[in-house]
Amino acid sequence: MTSTSVHEILLAEARLSAPPASRLVKYHDLPALEREKRQFHEFVTVDLAHTVMLAEEGIISPAAGRAILRQLLAIGRMRPADFPVDVRKGSFLLQIESYLFAAIGEDVGGQMHTGRSRIDQGATVRRLYKRNRMLDVMDRLCDLQDAIALQASRHAQTIMPGYTHLQHAQPWVFGHYLLSFSSRLHDSFERLAQAYGRVNRNPLGAVGLAGTSWPLNRIRTTELLGFDGLVSNSKLGREAYYAAEAIGALAFVMADLNDLATDLHLWSSTEFGMVESDDSYCGTSSIFPQKKNPAALETIKKAAGPAVTWLATALATFRAEGTGDQAMRELPLIDEALVTTEGMLDLFTGVMETLIVHEDRMAALLQGSWCTASNLADVIVRESGLSFRQVHHIVARVVRNCLAQEIVPSALTGALLDQAALETVGLELKLGDAVVHDALDPRRFVETRVTEGSVGPSQVPRLLDQAQDERASDRRWVGEARARLVRAQMELDQAVDRFIALGNAHESSIDRPAVAQP
Repeated sequence: MTSTSVHEILLAEARLSAPPASRLVKYHDLPALEREKRQFHEFVTVDLAHTVMLAEEGIISPAAGRAILRQLLAIGRMRPADFPVDVRKGSFLLQIESYLFAAIGEDVGGQMHTGRSRIDQGATVRRLYKRNRMLDVMDRLCDLQDAIALQASRHAQTIMPGYTHLQHAQPWVFGHYLLSFSSRLHDSFERLAQAYGRVNRNPLGAVGLAGTSWPLNRIRTTELLGFDGLVSNSKLGREAYYAAEAIGALAFVMADLNDLATDLHLWSSTEFGMVESDDSYCGTSSIFPQKKNPAALETIKKAAGPAVTWLATALATFRAEGTGDQAMRELPLIDEALVTTEGMLDLFTGVMETLIVHEDRMAALLQGSWCTASNLADVIVRESGLSFRQVHHIVARVVRNCLAQEIVPSALTGALLDQAALETVGLELKLGDAVVHDALDPRRFVETRVTEGSVGPSQVPRLLDQAQDERASDRRWVGEARARLVRAQMELDQAVDRFIALGNAHESSIDRPAVAQP
């Protein structure tokens, strides 16, 4: 027997004697609803999977399951903006229930909530939403790695000054520099993949705290929703520390972007002039006609600032929970972090694809630079047998002397080197001028690097190959993760279709008129 109430009883009315205050609605209910509405499709998916499982296990009747599933499919075909919402009815779970009640009655529609709580249902929705958004971020991260690798391959032999403490340290290769960020981004990808593994666990069936007496098949909903496994302890069904881990991984990505953007921003200044953002990623000044401002790089750096506090904010949000107080079961900040990280990865991909590299300026900055001094020291150690520390004193003194006398590196002679050696260690080196000049040549410096991972001619191609392998691995990981989700969605769709098809066949057999007997 079914019945439909004339007045739908709101969830809060059964327990609370007063409706929510307007201030509570404004600052709590409405923001929460807006946040949940962004997860519209995930809400419907969780409801479909839970209903299928209830019907398959005989917890609700096939007829009730079909009625609910039909209405859920109708909701799923709506645009989120078209779904009717009444803030008085409460959270989005209750909004969907209200829609079902209006269509098929509370006695049928209300069965969908059997064996679950808003706690585990909401936690499941949020995990689905976050895992989907994390995959979007990881796709954009791979795109940026592609753009970086393309520039690195173009500049695998482009020599530039290398800096420590913002002072010339040694000659460098621009492609090698870029590949260092490809490696960092791959590390960040792996952090996200590890976090994804803990996000992608099924809390549905944990209910509020201690599980339920209903014989739920949690393995089945895990399959239908594409989770990799269960949240095994029902107490942990509502915890959100997985979100803190994910937001920490996102913060690492933003740190990578900040460092790369900061370098390129500095190197695009007039004083450096080594790189330049394409005009399409720049702005201008309202008063200084000559200016071309690197707006995209500045946008990325500005967005990276708040990311420094993302993890601390997440942990601070959970600081008072202990084992009993879990009012802060969700972390809205992660939604903003996901949007920001995905957007800045996309923006940086455009910057990298169009980056202008001034190779002539990089070469010019090396003229008159003493950044090959460490190589001169290595040559002297090999030729003289002195310790590196003794030779370090000699080379430091010759640099000091030459700077004081305004002698450029290309004019350094063996005699000047001997003078510095006498001043520091009391002996002459007697190196020929040709040996000195060869030791101070930037390209020769690069050519003589032999250690793994260095800027040497044999190593940059190897690093390019390594970056290619890492990018392929990252792309493959995302592809496989998405394929698993597609298979789960297909299984869910087929399970829903089977129930509805069986119902249609049953109803058709009942409605078919009897055949007249001859």
